[in-house]
Amino acid sequence: MSGDESLENTLVAAARGAAAHAYCPYSKFAVGAAVAWSDGTITAGCNVENAAWSPSVCAERNAIQHGVALGQRALARVVVYTPTPRPTTPCGVCLQVIREFGPNATIACVCDGSERIEGPLEDFLPRSFGPDALASE
Repeated sequence: MSGDESLENTLVAAARGAAAHAYCPYSKFAVGAAVAWSDGTITAGCNVENAAWSPSVCAERNAIQHGVALGQRALARVVVYTPTPRPTTPCGVCLQVIREFGPNATIACVCDGSERIEGPLEDFLPRSFGPDALASE
């Protein structure tokens, strides 16, 4: 097994494990995400819903915020797992947060079926807004 394959298996397992802890009593849609940072650190998160909806947090943002709380700033890869027959992509808000910490990150969306969606962030969020747009001349 190659290093890339080993990392991918680790990320998928972490995302699946995180989904098992999702708090989703309203949508009943569990999501887990695992993030690989440039230094090899892996953080995971699950979606956490709230009756007031807007305080809810997606799995991707939960995993990224966990890494940021540990001092991480350079995101390399995101794996999103849903216990569904077809994969689900991150929402627009999550894509924007991925853009903040990993403008060159790759994303893989996996599920219980064999289908997979994978590619660079740019494929998911073309012409994105990022920190460089705020730089003054």
